[in-house]
Amino acid sequence: MKGKKRKIKRRKSGVRLYFNEETQESIQLYQLSECEDEKKRLYVEKVYPAFDKLAENLIFVYGFITPQDDYLCLKSDCTTFLYETINKWDSSRGTKAFSYFNVVAKNWLIMNSRKSKKQSSRTVSLSDISNLSVADKRCLANYDFIPAPDDILIRRNLHNEILELLYCIKKRVNGHKEKICIDAIIAVFKNVEDLDFLNKRAVFIYVREISGLNPKQLSVAMSSIRKHYKELIKNRNDKALKELI
Repeated sequence: MKGKKRKIKRRKSGVRLYFNEETQESIQLYQLSECEDEKKRLYVEKVYPAFDKLAENLIFVYGFITPQDDYLCLKSDCTTFLYETINKWDSSRGTKAFSYFNVVAKNWLIMNSRKSKKQSSRTVSLSDISNLSVADKRCLANYDFIPAPDDILIRRNLHNEILELLYCIKKRVNGHKEKICIDAIIAVFKNVEDLDFLNKRAVFIYVREISGLNPKQLSVAMSSIRKHYKELIKNRNDKALKELI
């Protein structure tokens, strides 16, 4: 008895891929363009949708989402990283844009996943003290809730430096949405001590609510702001400022 033939599902003709030749051509035009407005138009209209969908597919296909991660934040960070590497793809090497950025996004998600797992292993929950180890209980009992004076001074100086950088970025951005976004970030940062619950997800939500931008608009605006931030601190030796990228 002959074995059954394996059925192969073929892509229907006429189906438009989210990352296609037009996307690749747009990336090439982006790299060659010297006009910031033209580059912004190309990225927002042609490149960003492909990067956004690529990040989304990788997150769900390979299960990169974890209880510690927020999907929108994770996708936004991955898309931002792709934006920052957009000029590193070299078409002359014969590598397709999709293949290159697919590998870049996957590697970033793998590194981020490892970082999240490492951070999770260092964190303990105080909701159920009975499950804490003896060492964790000892650390908890000996924890000093009042920071040392030098730590307070360092944190205060860092806060002022970051705020100064944010105002510098505000002067550099030109787009209306970028200005709204940086104003929202400054508002959150200036009131950070008054916020009851603060993590990456909460910051993203606070900025989104204050700015009124949708996730796509916010992601594009934050990508631009992050680029300005990196340019401002690239010649600095302050490790704390660089860790915020």
